[in-house]
Formats: sequence, structure tokens, C-alpha cells
Amino acid sequence: MNAPDLTTRTTAAPWFSGEDIAAAVSPRRARELIERALRSGFDPASDPARTHVAAGEGHLLLMPSVIGPWTGTKVASVSPGNPERGLPRIQAVYVLMDTQTLTPRALLQGDGLTALRTPAVSAVAADRMTVSDARKLVVFGTGPQALAHIEACADIRDFREVVINGRQESGVQTAVDFARGLGLAARAGSVEDVADADLVVCATSSGTPLFDGGVVPDSACVVAMGSHEPDRRELDTGLVTRSQVVVEDTGTALREAGDVIMAAEGSGDPARAVDLVELVDLVNDRVAPDWSRPRVFKGVGMSWQDLAVAGGVVETMP
Repeated sequence: MNAPDLTTRTTAAPWFSGEDIAAAVSPRRARELIERALRSGFDPASDPARTHVAAGEGHLLLMPSVIGPWTGTKVASVSPGNPERGLPRIQAVYVLMDTQTLTPRALLQGDGLTALRTPAVSAVAADRMTVSDARKLVVFGTGPQALAHIEACADIRDFREVVINGRQESGVQTAVDFARGLGLAARAGSVEDVADADLVVCATSSGTPLFDGGVVPDSACVVAMGSHEPDRRELDTGLVTRSQVVVEDTGTALREAGDVIMAAEGSGDPARAVDLVELVDLVNDRVAPDWSRPRVFKGVGMSWQDLAVAGGVVETMP
């Protein structure tokens, strides 16, 4: 990462809206920033656990991290009653500081960072675990993360077909139109489309498996990033236990990744019940993809990912 200029200090740290963040860092650049962090010698296991603090009608999430010259923290609020007030259920702000002096260098809209860094992390993993001649992308979900994952995945493979699955026809059509706007051949689909998919992306709020994992071909890569709660999952036990499973960090996954935790239920050693590989080892070629069976990336979102992209945003400043 480029070191910040410590010879000047503005009276107020600049504010970056979601639009500013998207303008400063493209999906491809976000993927490069995530890779750069993982190749820098940084260990995601050093990230503090996500902290929950009760507040008002909901709670706050505190997510600090330090990578080289940059230090930062996301403060996210979760207020369940907000949608009835016409406000988002989750809101966030990010404070970026230089590590040497801990001077605030920028404030960034946390939602904008999340929208960019989450698909970037998924794309880093999928780029290494998806067959080179992949042609079919199947997406579950129609929200902002589903759309962002379509764009990020389209940048790593030349898909001939994008298939969208969602609960509401209108949302599916919106996602289909979005994919077509990127120049992709897209259509609405069904769970049966998983049977010949090359890459499957799960970006939903579902708490139960979305499809029968037994139909997923050994050649496929599956990304699941819809939840960071231990009692919710998008993938069934059969798929998780027969796959090579890549996670951001083993400790974090065993604490927050319901897909992994529930698949290992009843085992005396959850870390052995599921074959877990850490993303940093995959990126640095210390572990190779297992092409003989499905490859799964289960993401829960970690503090370092926000910091990696936030630093990249500020590095674009003149």
C-alpha cells in the first residue's frame, strides 16, 4: 500500500460518499486491492473479532483493522425498526487513519465500501477456483450484492450465460436487465440450472439451503456470502462436507459462518469435519484448488477488506 503523506494535515478529513467510492475504485481495482493486501504479508487472522454493542433499539458493529500504513474502523448500526421509518436497517461509516500518527485521513460511507469490497473478495476466490473455460454463471439473489457479484464475476470469466434466481419476478427481471446492460446473455432460471453451472453465486438473506447440493457438479465453484450469522446458511451439509471450502479465516468462519458451523454439527472437531482452506493461502499459492470436487468460498466479511479498499480510495486523491 502507498504510504500516506504525513507532511500535511487538513482541518477536516474529506468525506467520500458511495458514489465517490464507486468513481474512485472500479470492481477490478477493488479485486486488485484485496489481492494486494493478501500478498503483503498481512494475516487476516490478526483482525479483531467483529464487536457487537447494544444501542437504542438495535446494536452497533465495530470492525477495526491495521494493514501497513493504514488503520481504520467501520462503525455500523443495525436498527430493526428503521424500514418502517423509511430508513435503512443497516447504516455505516468508515474512519480511515494513517498508522503512524493515527490521524483521521478520510471518512467514507460504509455501505459504499461494503458494496464494493464484498464482491471483490468473492471474485478473488472465484478467479482461482473456477474452471478457465467457464461458460455458465448461476446467481441466487436480486439485491445490490447479487448485481455487484454479477459485474465482478463477469470480469474474471467470459460467461456465455447468466441465470438469475429470485423470489420476486420483478427483482429477477431487474437483475436480468442489469446483466444484459453489461453485455451478458442473461435469463431467469430455476434451481435446476445448478446442475450444469460453472460458477454459482449465493447472495441472499436465506437461512436455509437454496438448492440440493448433491446436484452441484464436481467441476463447479460455489460462492456463498449472504450471511455472517452462525444459525443461517445458504448451502446444505452435503455440499459443504464434500467440497474444498475456502474461508477468509478459520477462526472467524467457525464463529460466524453458519454454512460451515451447521455442516460440522455433531463433530467433535469442527475444523476437521469440513475441509477448510484460508484465502490467504490460496492467493499466495500455498494451497492449490482441488479440481476433483466442488470448490466453495464461504465469506462472512471482515474488517481488513474494508480497510484495503478504503486505502485504495484515498490513494486516488491528487
